[in-house]
Amino acid sequence: MQLTRFDHWLRERFVYETHIKTLRAPESVPRGIRAQQLPDIPGVRFKHLFIARNTKLADSFIASLRDANLMFFTAVVDRRAWFVPWIAPKGKSPTWILAWIALACISTFYVVEYLAGLFGQPEVRKMLADAFEVLKG
Repeated sequence: MQLTRFDHWLRERFVYETHIKTLRAPESVPRGIRAQQLPDIPGVRFKHLFIARNTKLADSFIASLRDANLMFFTAVVDRRAWFVPWIAPKGKSPTWILAWIALACISTFYVVEYLAGLFGQPEVRKMLADAFEVLKG
C-alpha cells in the first residue's frame, strides 16, 4: 500500500534507528548516540556499535567519522519496541487503515440511524408483524 508523508514521518521519527559499526572507537561520541562494544567473534571485523535515533545526529556523526578517516558501516533498522508494529505494520499504511476505520464507523452510524428511523415508524412495524404472522403460518 502507498505510504503517505505522515507515515514516512512516523517511521523516521519513532521507528528507524541508524546503526553505525566501526573498527575502533572515535575520540568523541556526541550526546544522543548510544555506544556499545560488540562481542569478540572470530571473523567479525567491526568492534564498536553506535546507535543513533536522530537522522541529523547520525549524519553529523558519520561526517566526523569520515573526517577522522575511520572505517565504518551503516544500516538503518527498525528499533525493537512494543509500538513499532502499530506505527509501521509491514507493507501497510497506518494512515489508510485509520481512514478506512473512520469511514466504516461513519457508514455504520448512518445505517443504524436509518434503520432505527425506519423501524420506528408504526406502519413499518405493523407490516413486519403481519409478515411474521404469515410466515408462522
